[in-house]
Amino acid sequence: MAVLKLPKKRGTFIEFRNGMLNISPIGRSCTFEERIEFSLIDKKEKIREKFVAALQEEFAGKGLCFTRGGLISFDIFPEGWDKRYCLDILETEGLDIIYFFGNETSPGGNDYEIFSDPRTVGYTVSSPEDTVRLCKELLGCSRGRSGGVFGAFTNTPTI
Repeated sequence: MAVLKLPKKRGTFIEFRNGMLNISPIGRSCTFEERIEFSLIDKKEKIREKFVAALQEEFAGKGLCFTRGGLISFDIFPEGWDKRYCLDILETEGLDIIYFFGNETSPGGNDYEIFSDPRTVGYTVSSPEDTVRLCKELLGCSRGRSGGVFGAFTNTPTI
């Protein structure tokens, strides 16, 4: 990480979370504007993609997965601990449909595995507002109550 040339680096770069590490080359303390700036640089220069490729090579065969997360980071976790983990639990609930909404749904993104899993109906979204719009469309809701919960995991809306 020290050899990365970035216009700014802010705060915590490696965050220990339950069952995973989150790595942010710019740092978790960056401002919203710095997030956007890093995201644009990352799209052009593939900073996270190259970083992940180097780690995958270094730790090949060690049972680790690496995925992009959000605009500024990537995650490292044990194989099998991705977002699909919840599907085994949800399957026991007898749900008709399991919808999944994510922004990192392309290969290498932290939403890709669950998005492409045959047990889900996946949607790529770009914002919380986009998610709400899609939920309303899918569930046939013209408007939801403030603080209401959409039944996004069944074919019957709960509002």
